Amino acid sequence: MEPKPNSRIIVALDCDNRAAADDIVGRLGGDCRFYKVGLELLTAAGPGVVEDLVAQGKEVFLDLKLFEIPHSVAGAVRAAGALGVSMVTVHAMGGVGIMSAAVEAAREFPGLRVLALTVVTSMTDADLAAIGVGGATQEQVLRLARLAGEAGCHGVVGSPQEASALREVLGAEALIVTPGVALAGTSAGEHARAGTPGAAVAAGASHVVVGRGVTRAADPAAAFRRVRADLGE
Repeated sequence: MEPKPNSRIIVALDCDNRAAADDIVGRLGGDCRFYKVGLELLTAAGPGVVEDLVAQGKEVFLDLKLFEIPHSVAGAVRAAGALGVSMVTVHAMGGVGIMSAAVEAAREFPGLRVLALTVVTSMTDADLAAIGVGGATQEQVLRLARLAGEAGCHGVVGSPQEASALREVLGAEALIVTPGVALAGTSAGEHARAGTPGAAVAAGASHVVVGRGVTRAADPAAAFRRVRADLGE
């Protein structure tokens, strides 16, 4: 299903304290509907930051990157569902058993979608080779995406550079969430496999995750509007 305008832009609250996150949310106001909360902010501020975002009517992408035994993964997914989040991530490299456990746990929460992280967007072919994974990055991404589909995941996380191939493999209904997105002329940070928001969506992404290009801008609201413009909104 096609996301509503401005709900396909997810702003990453990669902050080390609650006050900084609250400041960004306040400055973006009603323009931004969707936020990513990752391990840094969750550890620093606790689950209350997620509950408060949900209470404000925001959608939350809880980027836990779960990689544990199936029982523990299922418990974490149920906890995420109880917080009211819209998306939660598991590591596809954990295999079908872990992903299936996450999907089964999410059934208790109709609004919760399980996304499988394929290959972290900071990784290159050389990084994969160093941990014993042969072949190119895109080959591994697509292999893991197919496993995620077998496990019943609602979609995957991959870089903008793989969005087109992922859409072809997963079909029209799958969610494809792309970090490593930045406007032309701005930094993509540590993301080795990056792209612009417009290019990512044109290639097949359902959602784009934007970070410091918005959150560290002098005027975050203006930067967010530039992302919307890049998407043709």
